[in-house]
Amino acid sequence: MSVFQPTLKQLQYLVALHDHGHFGKAAEACFVTQSTLSAGLRELESLIGVTLVERTRRVVRFTALGLRVVDKARRVMREAEELGDLVKAEGKPLSGELRLGVIPTIAPFLLPRLLRPVRQDWPELKLFLREETSAAACESLHRGLLDCVLLAFPFGCGDVESEIIFEDRLHVAYPASDNPPANIRPEQIDQERLLLLEDGHCLKDHALSACNRPELRAEARMLGTSLHTLVQMVDNGLGLTILPQMAIDAGILNGTDVVARPLEAAHPTRTIALVWRKASPRGKEFQILANVLRVANERITAPV
Repeated sequence: MSVFQPTLKQLQYLVALHDHGHFGKAAEACFVTQSTLSAGLRELESLIGVTLVERTRRVVRFTALGLRVVDKARRVMREAEELGDLVKAEGKPLSGELRLGVIPTIAPFLLPRLLRPVRQDWPELKLFLREETSAAACESLHRGLLDCVLLAFPFGCGDVESEIIFEDRLHVAYPASDNPPANIRPEQIDQERLLLLEDGHCLKDHALSACNRPELRAEARMLGTSLHTLVQMVDNGLGLTILPQMAIDAGILNGTDVVARPLEAAHPTRTIALVWRKASPRGKEFQILANVLRVANERITAPV
């Protein structure tokens, strides 16, 4: 009795079609022609003797079995990739390709300052960066689309290992004309003027948790898509917001009439950490990367 063994290429085509929902886009993602991808999937279905994908002119629809095969294919592809990573990990650390996910409230403020020293110290490391919200980045991590993620805790990212990089202090930003006191206690925050990030950004939850005022979530009068948008709103007198120290250090308030005051609370920080899948054979390498980022951050934030 012959046993059919699907190829990794066929599994890649199947997963890409599921992710993109379109033969042309899936083929482009796999760097093959549409006819090559279609032929590969037809061969896969022919050899296993079942239909995985229902094809119409407008819709690509996976059968129930097709969806189960996609889930299994993701695991097989990830394990195959980790086999390669296992070999790489025995060689020179922090060399070759590494796919790093970063959340939007970290990426524009921290990466420009950290990447230069990392490149200088580890010139053979080829970083591929992907900016996603916390939930999306953690999903990409577990699907094998990312190797590790630069994240802000507390946030539930599943079965991961982590290394803390540093604590990021939270501040309350006001129009300068408000003449706020030197430090701000949570009870001093006017809930009717508070501007927050929209849902999906973990900084919103960190800010509300630090303030320990549940009513602020319901009372926040406007939601922004980015910290830069919130700062512009504050600068135009529309309210006040909460900013992390790294954004202030990166100059987000430059050219504005906005001032920031430290939040004086029991837990006025968020924790910046590097996380990776618990089973990853590159765990030791990621620990080295976390220390590299930690040292680089200490270097750029040290008083002159």
